[in-house]
Amino acid sequence: MHIWPLFTLFTIMLGVDVAWAVPMTNDPKGFCDIPWGTALSSRQDLETIRSSPHIVEYLHKEGLSSFAGAEIISILYVSWDDQFARVVIRYEGEQVHKQVLGHLEGRFGRLDRIPGQMARGLTQQYNWRGTDTEINLTYQSATERGYLFIDSRTLAPRFNDDITDSAE
Repeated sequence: MHIWPLFTLFTIMLGVDVAWAVPMTNDPKGFCDIPWGTALSSRQDLETIRSSPHIVEYLHKEGLSSFAGAEIISILYVSWDDQFARVVIRYEGEQVHKQVLGHLEGRFGRLDRIPGQMARGLTQQYNWRGTDTEINLTYQSATERGYLFIDSRTLAPRFNDDITDSAE
């Protein structure tokens, strides 16, 4: 049985824009001048908000709420075994989404716009993939909420390993 026709049908029914990863220009190799793998526990500007045996989540002590020149809800820094591995940015509003998307396209590469491709959907997803970094942006138009994941390509897969190990 072929799964792709079912996947395509399911995607269309949900109103999801499917976007394949665009090769990234200018891989940042981290976020805000913090390289992947940095020990976040030694940073004075971050405070721990949640921790588990392998995963620790941090926020800026100053409560920075800006990215790409737009006001956002939060920027969460995540480490795996005290190695900086992921950033999660949450935001609201269509105007903020356009600003964030424009910033990402300007810095990491234009998205491939195929004629006839949906420009809007209930959920839109955009991806950029570099040698060290992967960026995934998901925007839910019905709630006007956006989620931006900026990941280390070598460290972030360990989060999946933890989920698999704890599910047994």
